[in-house]
Amino acid sequence: MGEVLALVESRLRSVFGEPDARAAVTFLGTDRVEVLRFMDSDPDGVLVRYATLGMSAQPMTDPTASLADPVKGPRAELVLSVRAGLADTDKVLRPLAVLAASPQVEGVVVAPGASLDVGEPLWPGAPFTSVLVAESGGLIEDLELGEPMDPVRFLPLLPMTPNEAAWKRVHGAQALEERWLTGGADLRDPLRRSVALD
Repeated sequence: MGEVLALVESRLRSVFGEPDARAAVTFLGTDRVEVLRFMDSDPDGVLVRYATLGMSAQPMTDPTASLADPVKGPRAELVLSVRAGLADTDKVLRPLAVLAASPQVEGVVVAPGASLDVGEPLWPGAPFTSVLVAESGGLIEDLELGEPMDPVRFLPLLPMTPNEAAWKRVHGAQALEERWLTGGADLRDPLRRSVALD
């Protein structure tokens, strides 16, 4: 477990540099989950990237499986990127840790296309209570662990407004992503409004 997390943290540092903050959350009956914060810049300004560390320590198990495999099964960490200085996004640390612990707590497999809901604003004043899990591999390459273990996938999280989340349930993740694209939605804006869905 510790070896996997050391490799994961090394991969995160190789992409984003040194984290400028980290917080740990422990839930009853689960392993500790950390959230690392990285400051990054892009052509449009400074980004804050939050990455979980701990979710990949154990493989996720299909809730219908009669026995959990301690080695095989999908492994992942979550990554959220938002523009810095527009909202108090550091309050997202606990909701992110809750989402990262959900495979252990609720027996769910977190995969691209899934919706994850925390039931409250992701940070104070946030118009989002849920996120869409996007495909891995774009920002951070999957981390190969060697047979028989599955690679660790770094899954980007895209905040959804309640209207977008409801629309996604009906039309699917790909349709929502297409709406975001055609609507020119800035998915890193922590205060953005819902994209037009009619």
